Amino acid sequence: MKTFEYTITDPVGIHARPAGLLVKEVKKYTSTVTVAKGEKAVNALKLMALMGLGIKQGETVKVTVEGADEDAAAAGIEAFFKANL
Repeated sequence: MKTFEYTITDPVGIHARPAGLLVKEVKKYTSTVTVAKGEKAVNALKLMALMGLGIKQGETVKVTVEGADEDAAAAGIEAFFKANL
C-alpha cells in the first residue's frame, strides 16, 4: 500500500472538470485508489463521491493506492495532482 498527502492549490478545489480528469487517470491502473479528506474517504473512481468531499483550495487530502501496480499508480496519480490540482 502506498499513500501520499497533497494540499490542493487549484483556486476552486476539486470540482467537476478536475474530478473527471482524476477518474480518467485512476482508470489507467488496476490498483484501488482512495481519496480521503478528514475522516471521510471515497473510491477515486466515483466522480460524484469525489465532488461530494467538497475539497477546497488549501485543504490537504490523503491518497491511498493499493494493488498490483501500486508503485506506478501512486507515482502517476501524484504527478497528476501536482500538474492539475
